[in-house]
Amino acid sequence: MRAIVSHSENQPAQLNEVGEPDRESGDVLLEVTHSSVNFKDGLALAGRGIVRRWPTVLGIDIVGTVAESASNAFSVGDRVTLNGAGAGEVRDGGFAERARVSSESLIRIPDSISSSQAAAIGTAGFTATIAVLALADLGVLPDGGDVLVTGAAGGVGSLAINLLSRRGYRVVASTGRAAEQSAFLSSLGAAEVIDRSQFSDPIAHPLQRERWGAAVDSIGSHTLANVLAQTRYGGVVVSNGMAQGIDLPATVLPFILRAITLVGANSVDAPRGLRERAWATLGDELDLQALDSLTAVVGLGDTIAIADEILHGRIRGRTVVQIA
Repeated sequence: MRAIVSHSENQPAQLNEVGEPDRESGDVLLEVTHSSVNFKDGLALAGRGIVRRWPTVLGIDIVGTVAESASNAFSVGDRVTLNGAGAGEVRDGGFAERARVSSESLIRIPDSISSSQAAAIGTAGFTATIAVLALADLGVLPDGGDVLVTGAAGGVGSLAINLLSRRGYRVVASTGRAAEQSAFLSSLGAAEVIDRSQFSDPIAHPLQRERWGAAVDSIGSHTLANVLAQTRYGGVVVSNGMAQGIDLPATVLPFILRAITLVGANSVDAPRGLRERAWATLGDELDLQALDSLTAVVGLGDTIAIADEILHGRIRGRTVVQIA
């Protein structure tokens, strides 16, 4: 079968002919129909970290139909998806024609969502949904002030905007291409689009003017530090990415003096209950027409070339890899 494989550390991935999936790697065999390209996939494709076992088939998202199952939970023909759970990092992922996976990480795709749309949602949409659910669980209500979404034109940001706006929140989108992306982000539900430059420099003051009732941040580093310094008393910030860096050059003052909460959204190790809840929410609430409008489709052979584009912020929305 064809697959995109990382063969060694610090080397770009290659499209190769490989053997069938190892039976020991999971109790369910999938005929893979689709995957997607996330920021983490871009890093792996370029040979920049992420992968921790070699050789490994890349692709942190897998969408397909069950071809064989030793699990009572899934039957041949079921449409399923797997997001994260080590795929494309420590075990073979979705950039292949077939994949053998653990049923513990599989989720049935809601009937309202096509297989291509499930791939467009992928880890990005799954992560965005975890973030939105976290805000709700921590008591952030639509009347609690503007919700800032950083990295708004990316996969997590664009889908978070849509989900939040459909729940009634007023969303402010932050992007490095504000003029270019304003119409696109507004169509997803953003009430306002602002330039990311106001967050990207080191914080001038540990506490700044209170602006945000909550935030979903995909950037990290100075951006996250500034967002924390601008969050209102009692606000919640969900951190899910590190595009600017893994550091957090902030102070404890926003937490102590404004009683804000910083929570992480980890899609890789999410338990089954959260996975099922998130995908049920996506099936019920996501605007699928909006999803289609922000989705591009490439073939498996074109996937490696996407890495540089996504790593340099030149990809808008979601990129689906059509495999079958």
